[in-house]
Amino acid sequence: MGLSTHVLDTMHGCPAAGMEVALYEMHGKAASLLKRVVLNQDGRSDAPLLDEVSLRCGTYRLRFNVAGYFAARGVALPQPNFLGQVNLDFGVAHADQHYHVPLLVSPWSYATYRGS
Repeated sequence: MGLSTHVLDTMHGCPAAGMEVALYEMHGKAASLLKRVVLNQDGRSDAPLLDEVSLRCGTYRLRFNVAGYFAARGVALPQPNFLGQVNLDFGVAHADQHYHVPLLVSPWSYATYRGS
């Protein structure tokens, strides 16, 4: 249970190891930082972003540092970058369920869904 994420680098066909991710709790347009993590070799955080006790119903934001990740991989990015940071705002309606928010990303596109 709780909240987790996983990022796959679709440009290189691998997990996005080393990508920085921040988790915010949203209060209208205001955002409160809950946690910052750097993804491991599997493109995941080492622990859940929120465990089952900490996850509450409400709106959250995951902010993925896409440009920083690809620049660190040596990808020549245009200035300004097409994707700098990807913000995913999502709602948790059932805090007793697991919410997994994967990101598939390249310097020019991304996709997400509610995973399992």
